[in-house]
Amino acid sequence: MSSEVKDERTAEDSPPPREGGDRAQYGVCVFLALLGTAVIVDALGIPHITSGTDPVGPRAVPLILGALLVLLAVLYAVDVARGGHGEPEAGEDVDLSGGSDWRTVLLLVAVFVANALLIERLGWVISGGLLFWGTAFALGNRHYIRNLLIAVTLSLTTFYAFAIGLGVNLPAGVLQGIL
Repeated sequence: MSSEVKDERTAEDSPPPREGGDRAQYGVCVFLALLGTAVIVDALGIPHITSGTDPVGPRAVPLILGALLVLLAVLYAVDVARGGHGEPEAGEDVDLSGGSDWRTVLLLVAVFVANALLIERLGWVISGGLLFWGTAFALGNRHYIRNLLIAVTLSLTTFYAFAIGLGVNLPAGVLQGIL
């Protein structure tokens, strides 16, 4: 008996690349081109202000990124037109024949919506703790107390990292004056 693991798909199983490319890949090209154009247009609205410490100004980076996005879109479109395509997903440990786990998806959506609705009232530490704990729960972890301790630690750490490290004040909510 051989210990080798064989990939069940062969080259014959893969559909041949269509002449002229795949429309979905062209859709990605269009998206990248539109995104690059939007970045360029937005960057042109930034005032061109330079100083002795910043001779380039704030417009340079967005203009370069926008131009690179448009260039990437063009190069990708040329590659698709020449028959280039991505490799199909091998599905290593994923059962591709199984359906979607809508319960998990809906639980995650509910956790994110609850965070968005509660962040101003309860503050980041409490709503973020609920976000982290609820996400772990939705993804199947059932160590409730450990997850709660990790969630509180993460939300306090991010609260103070934003406040002290970045100078961005997250809402304190009901804990205003305590934190």
